[in-house]
Amino acid sequence: MQSTPQTWREVDAHLSALFTPADEALDAALSAQQEAGLPAIEVAPVAGKLLHLLARMSGARRVLEIGTLGGYSTIWLARAVGPGGTVTTVEAEAGNAAVARGSLDAAGVGERVEILVGRGEDVLPTLEGPFDLVFIDADKESNTLYLDHAARLGRPGTVVVLDNVVRDGEIIRTDTHDAMVVGTQNALRMLAEDPRFDATALQTVGLKGWDGFALALLV
Repeated sequence: MQSTPQTWREVDAHLSALFTPADEALDAALSAQQEAGLPAIEVAPVAGKLLHLLARMSGARRVLEIGTLGGYSTIWLARAVGPGGTVTTVEAEAGNAAVARGSLDAAGVGERVEILVGRGEDVLPTLEGPFDLVFIDADKESNTLYLDHAARLGRPGTVVVLDNVVRDGEIIRTDTHDAMVVGTQNALRMLAEDPRFDATALQTVGLKGWDGFALALLV
């Protein structure tokens, strides 16, 4: 079997069928996002399931998400924290937040989720921790800012997940002027060197192409 973008997508579809069977609420959230004209940059189903499992494995009861989009990953996280848990999600665009609110309520987890509308640099300083898990999936230029707030708002043992860290391999370029790539390079360097984090990063292929994520524990 050749490794091509097409086979990546086929394998992702196979794994999704095995581990993320048809889900009416999640499918409806994706449909609502598409109908509203939001970009299809939500996490893949298998990545949503990974977030769900990480939250459950870590016993997370308070989750912070930076970058809500249409609420697809938020549903996964809200289900993971259970009826007594909470998810605080930060979204810069009011229109995105409105789509997410509708999908979260329709999925039956709306009461667990607080959506804060505004730029992360403005909203995050107003929050108080500790959070048990932080998922960062917003503008890549601000990744180091978000990681700094994750460290401030967490505690020893808090799980931090940073999405989209490979960017089609562009992170190894030393001559790049792409602000999103530079922001990601700086974030990876921070995770490697900042003593507040114990981290690793993995590259992935699949429905979302060639990318990856970083996984860290606050120490």
